[in-house]
Amino acid sequence: MAPAKDSKDLPSGGKEPEVNTIGNNSNTKKTPIKEEELSEEDQHLKEELELLVERLIEADQSPELYQANLSTLKTFIKDSTTSMTAVPKPLKFLRPHYPSLTSLYDTWVNEKSSNNQEIIINLADILSVLAMTYSDDGKKDSLKYRLLSSEDSIADWGHEYMRHLALEIGESYQESLGNEDGSVERLIDLALKIVPFFLKHNAEADAVDLLLEIESIDKLSEYVDDSTYARVCLYMVSCVPLLAPPDDSSFLHTAYAIYLSHNQLTQALTLAIKLDDENLIKQVFQSTDDELTHKQLGFILSSQNNGFKYPGENEEVQETISNVKLHEYYAYLVKELNLLDPKVPEDIYKSHLENAKFGVGTGSVDSAKQNLAAAFVNMFINLGYGTDKLVQTEEDRKTWIYKTKGLGMLSTTASLGALYQWNINDGLQALDKYTYSSEEEVKAGALLGTGIVSSNVHDENISALALLEDYVNDENKLYQEASINGLGIAFAGSANEKVLNLLLPLVSDLEVRLEVSCLAALALGHIFVGTCHGDITSTIFQRFLESNTSDLNNKYIKFMSLGLGLLYMGKTEQVEDVLETIDAISHPISKTLKVLVNICAYAGTGNVLQIQSLLQMCTAKPKDLSEEEKKLELSEDQLKEEELKSEIKDALDDVEMEDTVIDGSESEVKDEKKDKEKEKEKEKEDEEVEGETEDEINEDEELYQGIAVLGVALIAMGEDIGADMALRHFSHLMHYGNSIIKRAVPLAMGLVSTSNPQMKVFDTLSRYSHDPDLEVAQNAIYSMGLVGAGTNNARLAQLLRQLASYYVKSADSLFMVRIAQGLLHLGKGTLTLTPFNIERTISSKVSLAALLTISVALLDPKAFILSDSSYETTHQILYYLVPAVKPRMLVTVDEELKPIKVNVRVGQAVDVVGQAGKPKTITGWVTQSTPVLLNYGERAELENSDEWISLSGSLEGIVILKKNPESMEVDS
Repeated sequence: MAPAKDSKDLPSGGKEPEVNTIGNNSNTKKTPIKEEELSEEDQHLKEELELLVERLIEADQSPELYQANLSTLKTFIKDSTTSMTAVPKPLKFLRPHYPSLTSLYDTWVNEKSSNNQEIIINLADILSVLAMTYSDDGKKDSLKYRLLSSEDSIADWGHEYMRHLALEIGESYQESLGNEDGSVERLIDLALKIVPFFLKHNAEADAVDLLLEIESIDKLSEYVDDSTYARVCLYMVSCVPLLAPPDDSSFLHTAYAIYLSHNQLTQALTLAIKLDDENLIKQVFQSTDDELTHKQLGFILSSQNNGFKYPGENEEVQETISNVKLHEYYAYLVKELNLLDPKVPEDIYKSHLENAKFGVGTGSVDSAKQNLAAAFVNMFINLGYGTDKLVQTEEDRKTWIYKTKGLGMLSTTASLGALYQWNINDGLQALDKYTYSSEEEVKAGALLGTGIVSSNVHDENISALALLEDYVNDENKLYQEASINGLGIAFAGSANEKVLNLLLPLVSDLEVRLEVSCLAALALGHIFVGTCHGDITSTIFQRFLESNTSDLNNKYIKFMSLGLGLLYMGKTEQVEDVLETIDAISHPISKTLKVLVNICAYAGTGNVLQIQSLLQMCTAKPKDLSEEEKKLELSEDQLKEEELKSEIKDALDDVEMEDTVIDGSESEVKDEKKDKEKEKEKEKEDEEVEGETEDEINEDEELYQGIAVLGVALIAMGEDIGADMALRHFSHLMHYGNSIIKRAVPLAMGLVSTSNPQMKVFDTLSRYSHDPDLEVAQNAIYSMGLVGAGTNNARLAQLLRQLASYYVKSADSLFMVRIAQGLLHLGKGTLTLTPFNIERTISSKVSLAALLTISVALLDPKAFILSDSSYETTHQILYYLVPAVKPRMLVTVDEELKPIKVNVRVGQAVDVVGQAGKPKTITGWVTQSTPVLLNYGERAELENSDEWISLSGSLEGIVILKKNPESMEVDS
């Protein structure tokens, strides 16, 4: 349908105003439209264009004349200049003649004998441009005439035309899918002619979007060059969280190929890690022979804590991957920051600042539980330093270990391992004497400490395995469980086959105690995290199917479920077969198992559909509550009817009793009464027993809802917008959820914001820490520590000191406050628990597994972390946090891997995706000398990039610098 014509569009130059008629009545009032006044120059242009159109429409002209008129018309359109907000004047004046020109084109096509093909193509070229300004009701005329004209002249018409054409190509491609007339191939060919234009004119985002629309993103690498690849790849990687499979994977593969072809190996390795493809990682190493570059790649790979084997022969490269020298660089960092002086827990508690209005000052509390808390705090604040004041001498250690009692001695001894974190030689030497202790708890603690000190360091000697393997099948329960947990912590992420052969029989053997089997499954989950290991999967399934109901109701069974889930960490759709197999388990635990496996598979992906399904699970109501609601829905008449029935039943019972009084003797009546009373009492007792068992079953049935809440956090944490939305949902769940959901919400908030102390998060957690339900409060306190882990946040420290005063008479809550204080000051503020690396682009599966394990255990804090049981090693679970600990440092080293000092700018990272030119990537920066600490969301840049060349794409962790040879020549 042609649009109404303005007066300015009249051939006469707008001298006679057109009138509008409203309605069909001939007597309707006619409203004249005000005539637009054109300047003399515009009027002249309009008349020239109209004259050219008239000449084209005239019949019986020579082809040369037609060609000349078309060329003049094209020149007018191409040479027109306009502002960004106005339509070019030639297009504006030619728009009313568009229908006439389309009719002319149809006439020429039908009369091929009188016109040559070149004239027809040129007219189609002009019509394709004019169609931009004409409403064609979805006919896509621009694209139609572009396909009919020559594609060689496509770049002549400018950027706006190209964008319009790209839009129509995207729409037509979807409509043409499935057609066998070759239209899809023609659209792809046309699109591939537009892409180079976009790339050349700084419209990389448009080029990527167009190729996404036509499902040809893999062809992008053919068109990028040295000046465009960086902006293209940055845009593509930023789009990945917003794309659905399989587009997200194809984007990453394409960006990986582009980086690799332009020799940007560190960026290519980052994407290979994100794709979780070991073959791609090997390809990066094999694409260069430079061993210095290999070492830098090794340092980047080491942040994932996996057991990757270097494809070359250089042992130094394997050492960088295995974190063998991490303790040396960390020691250099703390020395340069002047943090060598050890601290004691009292330096963190600051009891003199605590408010004693709630009773006895917290500083005077001296119980076994608080001494155990002090041991954990001492371990957290001095982690990796190799020295402390609490257990500095041999006498101190013995005294402090015996200040705790029972299994507390085990955890206190094990904390020595964390003090020597990453320094295996010194750590094993310090623990050696305790392995010969006559006290079972002390010896078991030494075994666990052996595993802790080896965490994240995958050296060739495998000392931890040699020391612990003899105790895995020990008859002593303490030694067995400590060695299993020690192996799980020491080899987390390493996929060590020797440990597999050692632990797998413990999972499959029904003669082995269930607690041991579950801990072995959990340890295997950590060791083979994200590997989809078939043997472990089938063994765990077999154990589930062979276990009886009482075993499946055991509180430890959740760790076996978690062990299975960890095997599929980050594997997304590969988990479908496992979810189908879980249906074979006919027990409420199958629901929990399904949710655990699913949330692990999509951890850190930000998948919206998965989050929606988890939120629906959280709103599901248990059976007893739904029955109560059904009763509430009954009308008043129905309720009265139910009451009347019960009254009639009572009356009939009374009548029966009266009849027996008349017919029988008094003694018989009394006996009968006694019998009936006994029957009623028995019925009551049976109901109470049933109620207790139902509560246990309901707790098991509802466990999946707590896991689902944690899953929302685990999936959303990989994407900033999703994380903010998740925090909003958590406040709703806290209001309307059941008890297990309320326990899970603070833990989920801690997961979403680990080592990122946002005011809105820890203020909310501070409110929850005063909840009437102590378990909710304790989880909120732990999460406050998790949110501030390693940041020394002053506001959080003050809140925790207030909580220590508030809970001075609650031993369990005070224990949790101390743990949170220790986490807040982790490594005196030099360490972090965040699972993200390389400017938050990739996540560590080992760290995610560690954080999730503690959160699952705290869904029932009384049963595990806070248990006072004298026969269960529940405190050990806390040490599964150790594999998630890493320094938040930037250390620059030279070509011999020796630390060097250079000036760097450290500031808040700025998102520069799609911005024109070369924008600044940091803001509010401060110049510092390396080594430096990087806070959440901060980025570092070399101050003098002309003097030094960085081998890493981002300054984070350990970075190798080379002297710029050109800079040296200038200096000389």
